[in-house]
Amino acid sequence: MDGHLPEALGAPSRIDQLPADAPVSIVLCVLNEQRHLEQAVRHALDQDHAGQLQMVIALGPSKDHTDQIAERLAQADSRITLVRNPDAKGSTPAGLNAAIAETKYPVVVRIDGHSMLPRDYVRVAVETMRETGADNVGGVMAAEGETPFEQAVAAAMTSRLGVGNASFHTGGAAGEADTVYLGVFRRSALERVGGYDETFLRAQDWEMNLRIRRSGGRIWFQPKLRVSYRPRSTVKALSRQYFFYGRWRRVVMRRHEGTVNFRYLAPPIALAGVVGGLGLAAAGVKAGAVLPAGYLVAICAGSAFEGRGLPPGAWVRLPVVTATMHLSWGAGFLLSPKKLAELPSRITGLTMPDASTS
Repeated sequence: MDGHLPEALGAPSRIDQLPADAPVSIVLCVLNEQRHLEQAVRHALDQDHAGQLQMVIALGPSKDHTDQIAERLAQADSRITLVRNPDAKGSTPAGLNAAIAETKYPVVVRIDGHSMLPRDYVRVAVETMRETGADNVGGVMAAEGETPFEQAVAAAMTSRLGVGNASFHTGGAAGEADTVYLGVFRRSALERVGGYDETFLRAQDWEMNLRIRRSGGRIWFQPKLRVSYRPRSTVKALSRQYFFYGRWRRVVMRRHEGTVNFRYLAPPIALAGVVGGLGLAAAGVKAGAVLPAGYLVAICAGSAFEGRGLPPGAWVRLPVVTATMHLSWGAGFLLSPKKLAELPSRITGLTMPDASTS
């Protein structure tokens, strides 16, 4: 079943329509982000871009001090605007749509509460957008851990063993891509496709980038853009994150035909092999143990190789982290309810003030 795509409201933006000093709006949706929010905001607003900056933060129903931190930051800096996430559970796409609706500039930079932007991020993104005519430009999700566990997660998230050949994780040459990390958008492209589909609680970036491409737009990977990302700090949090990644990637594949590839099928195949092998072994079929044993050996050997240079505490945790990512993603994929893909798309469109430059 293919998704319902809104009619394009015009052709993608021309290369020469965007000035080098175009003013930029930065948006983020936060929920329980007290640990990193202040640092993320300061990095985002400390840019060497020549144009004006605006930031809109969508606040979810946090149970920590996220709101108080955001209010203090907004009081200290007039460039920051706060809005409420209209979703009672604080879903990311609903919050992002609410934030985007308050933007006033022709370029929209999406970050999150874990993002640490380098000072040249906005300038390089705008330059790339001008040179390529892209509707969305993004770069590398440069995971950086602080604790030994986070360092192991960061290593797994930037290796082919952990995440396959996704360029926004592992790097690569600049060029067109299916999707990119976060994204720097032409606001006209967001208006053209109606913003994020609020039914996608995860994978909303991939899904919207698909609609941008199908409307005639271009998504561009720029490896010069590296965003420092703070990974999850516990096995439970990491497992939950990757379980929902797998669940919602299955929804994208069911709703949009032709979007499957082996990278997304590898984790559920690995999980099925491990569980099936253990089941056979438990039933007395000794040969069944070959599959889980083989996976364990492969993960340990691969982690030993990929973990070269890591501190010892992170190195010994890497096999557990990698297996958690693989098997949680696979479980989410296999257990993804079909009814999620059958939900009607919620692409309500964006009602925004006129941008000063289009």
